[in-house]
Amino acid sequence: MMNKSFLSMFLLILLIFSSSEEMIGRTVEGRVCQSPSQKFHGLCLINHNCYVVCQSEGFSGGECDGIRRRCMCTRLC
Repeated sequence: MMNKSFLSMFLLILLIFSSSEEMIGRTVEGRVCQSPSQKFHGLCLINHNCYVVCQSEGFSGGECDGIRRRCMCTRLC
C-alpha cells in the first residue's frame, strides 16, 4: 500500500514540474525564418562554417539542413 501511494505522489509531482517547464519555454521562443545561403558553396558538413557565412550575409545564424546538406541561414521573423 505504501509503494502505491509513494508512486502516485511521485508521478503527480513529476507531472506538475514537467508541465510548468513546458509553459515557460513556449512564452520565450519566437518564430525562426530560414533562407538558403547565397555565398555558401558545396556540401554543408560543419554547422560552424555555415553559421559564419550566414553571419557575413547579415543573418543571425545558420546550420546545415536536409538530405542535400544545404546551408540554411536563420533569423527571427
